[in-house]
Amino acid sequence: MKHVATHTVRSYELDAYNHVNNATYLQYLEFGRMEYLRAIGFDYEGLVAAGFYLYISHIDIRYRSSARLFDVLSIEVEPVKLGRVSGTFHQRITNQNGDLCAEADVSWGCVSTSGRPSKIPDEFMVAGLMPAREPQASE
Repeated sequence: MKHVATHTVRSYELDAYNHVNNATYLQYLEFGRMEYLRAIGFDYEGLVAAGFYLYISHIDIRYRSSARLFDVLSIEVEPVKLGRVSGTFHQRITNQNGDLCAEADVSWGCVSTSGRPSKIPDEFMVAGLMPAREPQASE
């Protein structure tokens, strides 16, 4: 499943070159992921109450073109990998003209309150965490 959240660039997100600061894209990615989790019915607050967290372990981000003040950005999120304790989302940020501003592969892991990797409890495993199935050659 893919999900798209939108965000309009604000003045304080710009750097001295009058385009979105590179670090701000990480916040956009976080916003998109949290909106995705809400859209798929993932009970993030329940997960935390149960003593588990989803930590980001790695972000591989590629900047492609600048976003500027008042650009309306589409932040796309799609799960591409899911294991017992971790997974990966592929994210794309485009502007209203369809220009790709940035894309990233974001790896995450589930940990217990002790900080140790932990299997996501079954009650929190919603279908939207799983990548779309690739069609088989015979299909």
